[in-house]
Amino acid sequence: GGAAVRPICGSCSDKLSCSIITQVISAVMVAASVAVGYVMMQAYGSATPEQYFPAFIGLFIVLFFASGVGNGSTFRTIGVIFDRQQAGPVLGWTSAIAAYGAFVAPIVIGNQIKSGTPQFAMYGFAVFYALCLVLNWWFYLRTNAYVKNP
Repeated sequence: GGAAVRPICGSCSDKLSCSIITQVISAVMVAASVAVGYVMMQAYGSATPEQYFPAFIGLFIVLFFASGVGNGSTFRTIGVIFDRQQAGPVLGWTSAIAAYGAFVAPIVIGNQIKSGTPQFAMYGFAVFYALCLVLNWWFYLRTNAYVKNP
């Protein structure tokens, strides 16, 4: 899902601002994560949880799509703000962290499903995405940003 969208977003980031795309997509990921958590909570409390499946799958598709867009814009940002010597190691480190996240997320969700509270995993992800949104704004978009990258 997300990996297929990444190259498309990279080319969009060439035309638009990488940081603005990252900002918007982070907000989408916050909203989608909260919405998925809410839908999961409703399904767990329902006698007919299958009625929530279309909303659940639709929101997860939005989340996967958004992760691919965010991935593409983030990697493009690295190429813009770092010189050639620094960009390679930063891209490698960022790839390693991204791979770790893809390993940890299913474990966190699985553990919360076993506990009967999968919405907590999604709310936790929403908090993480909100933190990313604030950091992106602080370092790249605010008026006196460390590296202005609008």
